Amino acid sequence: MKNSLETRLGMFGALVAVGAVCLLELGGGLSWFKSGRTVRARFNSIQDLKVGDPVKLAGVPVGRVSRIELVADKVEVTLNLESQAQIHTDSTAIIKFAGMMGQNFVSLDFGTPAAPLVTADALLQTREQPDLATLMEKLQGVADGVQTMTKSFSGEEFSKLLGPLTDLVKDNNPRITSILTNAQAITAQVASGQGTLGRLLFEDSLHRTAMSMGTNLNDLAGDAKLLLADTRGLVGDTRKVVAGIDRGEGSVGKLLKDDTMAKDLTAATTSLKEILQKINSGQGSVGKLVNDEAFLRNIKMTLQKVDKATEGLEDTGPLQVLGTAVQSLF
Repeated sequence: MKNSLETRLGMFGALVAVGAVCLLELGGGLSWFKSGRTVRARFNSIQDLKVGDPVKLAGVPVGRVSRIELVADKVEVTLNLESQAQIHTDSTAIIKFAGMMGQNFVSLDFGTPAAPLVTADALLQTREQPDLATLMEKLQGVADGVQTMTKSFSGEEFSKLLGPLTDLVKDNNPRITSILTNAQAITAQVASGQGTLGRLLFEDSLHRTAMSMGTNLNDLAGDAKLLLADTRGLVGDTRKVVAGIDRGEGSVGKLLKDDTMAKDLTAATTSLKEILQKINSGQGSVGKLVNDEAFLRNIKMTLQKVDKATEGLEDTGPLQVLGTAVQSLF
């Protein structure tokens, strides 16, 4: 092979073409020549997003940003996606950045499987995310607040804060000392078992009383169980009695269920009613006794004669009365 000028120019051109292809591949430029579809997304701010930045679906690169333009009060970003990327109509686009100093990219989620796939030039839903500058401003505000708070507790400001507290302690030093002394005396008495609290903590009488109370409660619970068992038995017996009455057993059951007894009771009531009507109308001895005035006058006259006879007997002696009685008999 001749080392001619044409040969060297051809080798140089081939190297330039290979290098250009490598650069395009590294920069994602070759994806523009691949078959796919474009979709759009509108944001309030694209931060530092540029044309050529990657588009990722769940972290996997599926395309590039092909165009950025202003539309009304939004920034419209055109995304060139690969044909095999499964992007649904309810997928959401978010501008993110890789690391603190990394490249910005557009992140897409899958959406719901039931939603249809996007068509060419479709407009995706978006969600805004605070950029790094906003986060740094918030962190700077927090740092300024902490710095201001630490300044208020340093040097003279700290002395001003503790000054009133120190004066309060100095002015009430005797009272504080007395309170501490009394507290020490009280704790000593409690520790030695004196007073109600000391006895409560150290004597066994409270423990014995509590145990006795627990035993009494157990006995009471046992009595309550027995009473409950007796009550259940009484309820059972009552149910049996009511069931027997419902079946017509016994006197009460027959009275409620047996028609014969009811008929007899009705007949007896009717007879008693007839007897009372006869007495009321003056029939029979009892009726005459109740309603005949002549019979009543005879009784009164008889009683008057008996009364006069007894008065005559009072005037005679016992022997005469006895003789009179004997004569009347014989």
